Amino acid sequence: MTLALICAAVLAALVFLLGANVTRLRAAGAKTGAPFAPDDPADPLYKAIRAHGNAIEYIPTLLVLFVLDAARAPAWTLVFVIGATLARLAHAAGMLTTPTLAVPTPLRVAGASGTYLFGVALVVTLVSTL
Repeated sequence: MTLALICAAVLAALVFLLGANVTRLRAAGAKTGAPFAPDDPADPLYKAIRAHGNAIEYIPTLLVLFVLDAARAPAWTLVFVIGATLARLAHAAGMLTTPTLAVPTPLRVAGASGTYLFGVALVVTLVSTL
């Protein structure tokens, strides 16, 4: 359970860090008159907004699955928790470091694929404990 909670804390921190990054970029842009909601996929604020938004779409569900799986599933399923955590970190890094979100990058694709793969594995594991 401890490892699952550590992974949950890492992902919760990621949500707040990504949100703080959006705020930082909006504040910097306010000084120059930059838009608060750009639509250019190469704009750093656009990438930050999408990275935070994507994290918010998946991380809450993963956190619930981490805790439920840790309480009910065999210990070896922590591999799925760690995999999902690494996938979310990779996805966020891939979104923030790409020149443009208009073109998929290996890190983003790996992060997204890992999120789906490990998320489904956590769901199947949880259902198998019923």
